[in-house]
Amino acid sequence: MSRPARTGRPASGRPAVTGARRLALDVLVRVDAGGAYANVALPAALKKADLDERDRAFATELVYGVTRRRRALDWVLDAFLVAPPPAPARAALRMGAYQIIELGTPAYAAVSATVSAASRKHRALVNAVLRRVADAGAPDWPDDPTRLSYPDWIVDTLSDDLGRSTALAALESMNNPAPVHRRDDGYVQDLSSQLVTDAIEVRAGDLVADLCAAPGGKATGLAARGATVIACDSHRGRAGLLEANRGALGAASMTVVAADGRHPPLRRGRVDVVLVDAPCSGLGTLRRRPDARWRIERSAIPRLVELQRSLLDAATGLLRPGGQLVYSVCTLTAAETLEVAAEVSADARLEPLPRPPSPWQSHGCGAMLLPDADRDGMALFRWRRT
Repeated sequence: MSRPARTGRPASGRPAVTGARRLALDVLVRVDAGGAYANVALPAALKKADLDERDRAFATELVYGVTRRRRALDWVLDAFLVAPPPAPARAALRMGAYQIIELGTPAYAAVSATVSAASRKHRALVNAVLRRVADAGAPDWPDDPTRLSYPDWIVDTLSDDLGRSTALAALESMNNPAPVHRRDDGYVQDLSSQLVTDAIEVRAGDLVADLCAAPGGKATGLAARGATVIACDSHRGRAGLLEANRGALGAASMTVVAADGRHPPLRRGRVDVVLVDAPCSGLGTLRRRPDARWRIERSAIPRLVELQRSLLDAATGLLRPGGQLVYSVCTLTAAETLEVAAEVSADARLEPLPRPPSPWQSHGCGAMLLPDADRDGMALFRWRRT
């Protein structure tokens, strides 16, 4: 169904200058045909562009929105195509259809401006197809994965794990732009990640090991509460980002170490708190990474689960008696949350802690936040070493 205009659309209802659309079109081709990441290619393009804030916001809306809605847009467009178009024409068609169907841009404006932004050799095709899209009216979607524009396996997996209505509501929420939240120290961090940090029982002087710390939001948040934080990451580039954030936020009690969290260079049995904010499928944060839904594959989840288990096993060995183990993942799958946590809970050395207060919801022996207008999806489990 058609949606109301979003903030990226000019307030007057008139189309933004063609430059914003041309920039968006170039980025979309690079993402779809060239394998670029939208959240990397777009900022780089905007940095070089001479666009005002309104047009930068509009270009961002087009790139992120079209990338999220790729499957739905293609279903609409394919009804009027006799053969697959080349990548630049496909990108222009998606961009025009997005404005008509999703943003509610007047058809004449969306069509004419998109045709102007398209390459000259594709303009006739773009014009003809978009006019037919505009005449067709609101789409009658064939199924939920097409309507919501996700791969079938994501819809099916989350429906099995969360229940159909809950899964569809979460997926619908992640089709909207992500809000920006700044902590009191100015660091940009989603509210769900802030709530994970809040749920960690830490006192001034406690020794904390964050085994998958980049980019450093949780580590710097814990350091701000007076903890001595060892922030680890296995990739030197991400460790460099940790160090940059440590310096920018003045986290003097935080030390950055480039190390594999499965083999942390720390003394066993001495750490007060170990945080494993593990690599995961990221299915709770898809609004922040618009192309992630098309990149992640179902086959990746078993490999991620093995990594999560290894990290948690290493983390348990670091804990002192009475120490706290914290496991968080920004995903919603049962395999990466309930099933991993059940294995950890089977360890006689570990006792599950009660779930933190609202807005956390019970999730097995831990807690979950479902994606909504303000927050990403997140799962959290905590144990005390006996």
